[in-house]
Amino acid sequence: MGPQIRPRVEGDREDEILEATLELLIELGYFRLTFDAVARKARASKATLYRRWESKPALVIDALIRAKDMPNPELPDTGTLRGDLLAAFCGQDGLAQSRATEVLASVLTATATDPEFAELFRERFIAPKMHVTMEIYAKAIERGEVSPDVDLEIIGPALAGVVLHRAYLMGIPPSEEVVARVIDHLILPAATRGAVTPA
Repeated sequence: MGPQIRPRVEGDREDEILEATLELLIELGYFRLTFDAVARKARASKATLYRRWESKPALVIDALIRAKDMPNPELPDTGTLRGDLLAAFCGQDGLAQSRATEVLASVLTATATDPEFAELFRERFIAPKMHVTMEIYAKAIERGEVSPDVDLEIIGPALAGVVLHRAYLMGIPPSEEVVARVIDHLILPAATRGAVTPA
């Protein structure tokens, strides 16, 4: 017998529950967030939540992935590495949105202490974003902007790493201007070193 498929809470009602979850994450943090609190804020029954989400990690991950203002970039195609990185990180669904940074800050400690949440977070939230990033670099390699031997294991997550380090450890909120500076002064010089530009 396959895994049980939980019924979907429909449309706007689900959006309201996910939005309430994000607001409580910012207000309370991951560890103090409960199904009771979400149910009260969304004016839903706890039974409704449990019919749709089997655990707090599952609910929170759904909110991170599907609620508005969260970074879920699609693969851009601007024709340049710089343009694609800016589009992915600075667009409407990019990392340079302040609300997204607040929400991510509220869940980062949970990745070290809640194994179920950490696994879902890396598999469902981080992995798709890294896939977009790697596709951006793959297209840049095809164009000759980036050398095929560039260390993408290091370069790939570097932009998000620098921006989030500044936000969480230094208290400097991300902005499109900061993302552009990191791209221009760190990412492009490192990624394009030794690349052969097409004639």
